[in-house]
Amino acid sequence: MDDLLIRGGLLIDGRGEPGREADVAVSAGRVTAVEPRSTRAARRVIDARGQVVAPGLIDIHTHSDFTLPLNPRAESKIRQGVTLEVVGNCGFSVAPALPGQAAMLREYLASSATWLPFAETTFADYVAGFPPTAVNVIMQVGHNTLRLMTAGLENRPLTADELATMERLLEEALAAGAWGLSSGLFTAPGNFADAAEIHALARVLRRHGAAYSTHIRDEADHVFEAVREAMAVAEATGVHVQIAHLKLSGVDNWGGAAGLLGEIEAARRRGLPVDCDAYPYDTASNPLRNLLPRWVMEHGIAAMLERLRGRDVRSRLRDEIARQGLTNFGRIPSWDVVRVAISPHLPEHAGRTLGDLARSRGVDPLDAVADYLVADRGETRILITSMTDADVHAITRAPWVTVGSDGNALATTGVTGQGKPHPRFYGTHARILGPLVRDLRLLPLEQAVAKMTGVAARALGLTDRGVLRPGVWADVTVFDPARIADRATYEEPHRYAAGVSTVVVNGQVVIDGGDHTGALPGRVLRRA
Repeated sequence: MDDLLIRGGLLIDGRGEPGREADVAVSAGRVTAVEPRSTRAARRVIDARGQVVAPGLIDIHTHSDFTLPLNPRAESKIRQGVTLEVVGNCGFSVAPALPGQAAMLREYLASSATWLPFAETTFADYVAGFPPTAVNVIMQVGHNTLRLMTAGLENRPLTADELATMERLLEEALAAGAWGLSSGLFTAPGNFADAAEIHALARVLRRHGAAYSTHIRDEADHVFEAVREAMAVAEATGVHVQIAHLKLSGVDNWGGAAGLLGEIEAARRRGLPVDCDAYPYDTASNPLRNLLPRWVMEHGIAAMLERLRGRDVRSRLRDEIARQGLTNFGRIPSWDVVRVAISPHLPEHAGRTLGDLARSRGVDPLDAVADYLVADRGETRILITSMTDADVHAITRAPWVTVGSDGNALATTGVTGQGKPHPRFYGTHARILGPLVRDLRLLPLEQAVAKMTGVAARALGLTDRGVLRPGVWADVTVFDPARIADRATYEEPHRYAAGVSTVVVNGQVVIDGGDHTGALPGRVLRRA
């Protein structure tokens, strides 16, 4: 007798094929049968008539390592049908934190890991101590974290000894099960690294059969060059490269999606192991300090805050931004497209735009930005509307571009329910499966499911997740295609998605009739 039988649904199995009627049987955590009108007996039968039965969705680019220890139920993700999150992205990881340096790492990540406590730890101890969660987790080690541990926020090439230390720390993380290395070349200290440094670390990845994901050096005026830099890592080392949250930011770059996708697709056709992910929104999120020129952060957060108090520095910032736009985001119409999301020391301003704050104080917007950063100790996180829907839709439509929310697992109550974060934290996958498939008809439902399951699993090198067939781990999502939708907005972001009735993780039911059971069957998946 099986443990579970999901009966009567439209099976979309993750391979991109049209749906078919089939029942899914589960025992001992794995799928035991996929067959039409099964007569198998099971301890529990779930009626899926009128609904889609799909593999558990994969959120291939997230930062939930900052919140899962605080919110292991992972409500904002599991309620969309997400059963696997890939964390440690954009060069940011919570480990390793070397002796005497945990406070520096905490300060560096405060605008992202706002409520997370930090302690000295090796990567192995961090993995071993990660709590049980509702979702499966793949971990990466961050290049920014490794460089911070090795050379701080110094803008210079590494010495031979420092590079050797980074290679050793990387190997230790890989031995502990890290899937690979992530980089954030858009901000300090990642942007201080040259191509030779990244290639040296990629050769370590190659020896261990590990992967490389990257928040590229620029997503605005130099996005094509930055994508080529990422693909050059794959070309030179053979390591699989995942380009994170592909976008064209800044008004001067709008309309370039077709050309960018064409260049990446041509590289894929000639055999380069390159994949991409994206989220379906025209608005990004980042620490406010990352909008300013990169030299602002040299020598650390304290030095940055002192620097921002100076009139001469503000004048220089104003001139550079007027000429070049915002770092990594390009030229924006005004500071009214930048709004406060999380502000640990000034929480009353969450949701307000920087333009509004400047007008209310009667000051120049750049002075308002600098004053705010100083008052909030550099920890402010913002939302910035810097893309156009036409480009977002073109990227979303590409069947080989996977889906990553770039967001944390949150809950509407508790410590993670604070502020006004990006609605993508609650709605990315449901937004695609619902409004973009059903209403805008950007792509067929089976193709959208495949992007979030089978295509993502292939990009990660997973063979036993992302599809529904006998023998694989039983990660399953059941949803109503007529109802599934995101409900989170920029004004009210803490709202769960609608339309998902059942979610199974490693054979255990976590969402049952739309409600969370409290089960925490997720596992840390370690690189073989």
